Amino acid sequence: MSVFITSLNSGSNGNCYYVGNAEEAVLVDAGISCREIVKRMKRLELAMEKVKAVFISHEHIDHISGVVQLSKQFQLPVYITEGTFNGSALRLEQHLTVSFSAFQPITIGGLTVTAFPKYHDAGDPHSFIVEHNNITIGIITDIGVCCDNVIKHFSRCHAAFLEANYDVEMLANGGYPYHLKKRISGGHGHISNVQALELFTKHRPAFMGHLILSHLSKNNNSPALVKELFEKHASGVRITVASRFEETPVFEIDAAYTYTPAPKKAKIYSRSRQNTMQLSLFQ
Repeated sequence: MSVFITSLNSGSNGNCYYVGNAEEAVLVDAGISCREIVKRMKRLELAMEKVKAVFISHEHIDHISGVVQLSKQFQLPVYITEGTFNGSALRLEQHLTVSFSAFQPITIGGLTVTAFPKYHDAGDPHSFIVEHNNITIGIITDIGVCCDNVIKHFSRCHAAFLEANYDVEMLANGGYPYHLKKRISGGHGHISNVQALELFTKHRPAFMGHLILSHLSKNNNSPALVKELFEKHASGVRITVASRFEETPVFEIDAAYTYTPAPKKAKIYSRSRQNTMQLSLFQ
């Protein structure tokens, strides 16, 4: 059985990622409104009824702004660490608030979700892998550095959402104040295109078929620039850049994934089919 993935939005204006099989799904973060989540899933022909839980990576507003309404409207459990909850001021319904711990797998139907700690400017930040039928998907964003946890879990992924937040020169030469530049690049903020590329080229597994570059900075990066950079080193991995304005297509991933460049104007990819078409300081 395959796993279906999409980015519903990715960037400092809101983050929300969908991972599911044919029966159930989870969302990682809900940083856009409930209304937008529902609207974008409908456009993708994804049933909201399949979503069984929301996992929160950390308390920054671009990851949690829609979660209270989403949880209340659809009675979805929200998995969140105590540290993240305490730093968030979220008013979740108590019976829908579930704590999780790093490295402890959580079963959601046929999906297994495992969190791991990361470096980020937050109270108790985590990234996630979601597994189903020997397929592993990584949701690895808001990482200040490619630490051992990131390397270990990225190297298991058949597909991954991976942060590529900023271009080094654009950040250095841009208009941000010095303290903010240091906050972004100082090891507890975000990783650059070069850092993400190094992780990809050195630690991707031979079976990885799809990489979705995520959480690009509005002011310090360019989708065209980062896509070109990664495609030079793709070696058969399909590269997609997640948008900060709209959802990506739904991609189908299975353990035998192979990416075949389609003929010009065609839209069908082998084993990766399109089903349809802090407000933080880190811009």
